[in-house]
Amino acid sequence: MSSEPLLQVENLTTHFHTDEGTVRAVDGVSFDVSRGETVCLVGESGSGKSVTSESITRIVDIPPGEIVDGSVRFDGQELTEISEKELRKIRGKRIAHVFQNPQDALNPVYTVGTQIGEVMKIHGTEQDKAARRRRAVDLLDRVGIPDPAARVDNYPHEMSGGMKQRVVIAMALAAQPDLLIADEPTTALDVTIQAQILDLLAELQEEFGMSVLFVTHDLGVVAQIADRVVVMYAGKVMERGGVHDVFDNPGHPYTRALLACLPGEGDAETIGGELPSPLDPPEGCRFAARCPYAVEDCRVGDQPELVPVDGHADHTASCIFHQPDYDRSHIDREVDWESGAGTAAADGGVRGDGA
Repeated sequence: MSSEPLLQVENLTTHFHTDEGTVRAVDGVSFDVSRGETVCLVGESGSGKSVTSESITRIVDIPPGEIVDGSVRFDGQELTEISEKELRKIRGKRIAHVFQNPQDALNPVYTVGTQIGEVMKIHGTEQDKAARRRRAVDLLDRVGIPDPAARVDNYPHEMSGGMKQRVVIAMALAAQPDLLIADEPTTALDVTIQAQILDLLAELQEEFGMSVLFVTHDLGVVAQIADRVVVMYAGKVMERGGVHDVFDNPGHPYTRALLACLPGEGDAETIGGELPSPLDPPEGCRFAARCPYAVEDCRVGDQPELVPVDGHADHTASCIFHQPDYDRSHIDREVDWESGAGTAAADGGVRGDGA
């Protein structure tokens, strides 16, 4: 087995051309997913997570969308350079998607068994109709649908939201993919069903040996399922690392702010302000306008490079205070990382109000 990651995304850049201008939805995103691991893309709504996941298999609407730069390598093959016909052999078979709303993924005029079987037929994993039906029953059973031999003939409207999401997962597994991309697959479900779906995905991942790219805004979910985390904000990667490194020692103020929003022993906080416009992103760090630690240097130039946090090469953050060559001599005091607040500083320095 190859030692290189199953999925390698490098400098991925996706724009949408609108009447108002060019929306920079994904702006130079890089990460990888190793074989058998779960990587979570996390961030607020509008941070570019979903567009990133859809750009991998080019299912963004083109036009108005356009992948303008970057590389997406899957099992050593460059997906940005192959034809749509070649990509269709990978999309749905080796890379499968599960989306947030199962109702949108299911055709209301066909039974769920027919729709699961169609995946097998299209991707050549099973051409015999009777065999496809047997396999569909097996998959419905595997994803926890009660009485699967009868439910295989149900139409989507005859099932609850949680059961429909299980059907969508069964469809995604029908061709035995190497990579499952799950985009907020539990958001529309109640808390009990969410937990069941997450447990199911973990069981299926272990059983089938899949890699999983999981898109979510919920750090509670990330803590439960992730091996590694990619934190996105306004189309950029703010932080990457192992889940324990990121949670125990967050290196970017945005990650700290997200973690502070989690319910815990104290009152959960909220992040003041709004995401910057993707039509006209600000100079410097994209989070600077909402950051309690920001200094004037944070608001000039480009987004800081991702650099190691406390010397750990596998844990990186895009923050000026981690840059090894950053001169802090004009700042009166160190930024108070522990308290989560800015300190007084020269030069307009650090703001502590979160404005």
